[in-house]
Amino acid sequence: MTDDPAVRVERDGAVAVLTLQRPARYNALTLELKTALLAALGKLATADGVRALVLTGAGKAFCVGQDLGEHAEALRRDPATAFDTVAEHYNPIVRGLTDLPFPVVAAINGPCVGAGLGFALACDLRVAAAGASFSTAFTGIGLTADSGLSASLAHAVGVSRALELLLLGEGFTAEDAQAWGLVRTVVPADEVLGAALELAGRLAAGPTRAYAEVRKAVRYGATAHLDDVLAAEALAQARLAATADHVNAVEAFAEKRRPTFEGR
Repeated sequence: MTDDPAVRVERDGAVAVLTLQRPARYNALTLELKTALLAALGKLATADGVRALVLTGAGKAFCVGQDLGEHAEALRRDPATAFDTVAEHYNPIVRGLTDLPFPVVAAINGPCVGAGLGFALACDLRVAAAGASFSTAFTGIGLTADSGLSASLAHAVGVSRALELLLLGEGFTAEDAQAWGLVRTVVPADEVLGAALELAGRLAAGPTRAYAEVRKAVRYGATAHLDDVLAAEALAQARLAATADHVNAVEAFAEKRRPTFEGR
């Protein structure tokens, strides 16, 4: 679909694969890479026939967060504007991932650090390579979290462990991440993309309209009042009640056959 110097977007049937393309620097986030990633997510949101996405990195890393060399230059130029990228790029990228109308699977093929971890946690499901390393890293350079990690990490592992990981900045392994519920499975490094594609393919064959409502509901329900959650769920069910996927699935159940979902 796209062959950009900074990102690559390919299709595998109904699954799109978005790859960060800066392997020599472990996919550290430059302005070029952030801009290209944001643009690619915008195009994917309306891409015809895409029903799931795999996000991964080229080479040996998933993403090690902000390119600190570029950040140092921005600080030297003007400290007052050096962090504009949070509002202009990081926040919209996270929203771009969470607001897609289909599920997103992260194929974490190697180091996943800082904003890279934030992007991974903005995905719905994660598959990690054995040997992949993780870290929040922010306090190591005198910063707090961005890319939604303050919320997504706490929701994933609980407030106590999130504080530990953010305050101490200590690295953790793929096996730790699996034990804490951050990743669904850990596989050999040469199998991580295949495992993510298999999972994304399974999701792409499912009721993507319902998946979109589930993604929205879970993120809303993590912070909203119960009465508001119940009201939002009722509205979502009403929207889904008239979809062809729901009607056909109920008929299939009554006829004791496997339903086919078309995302409509």
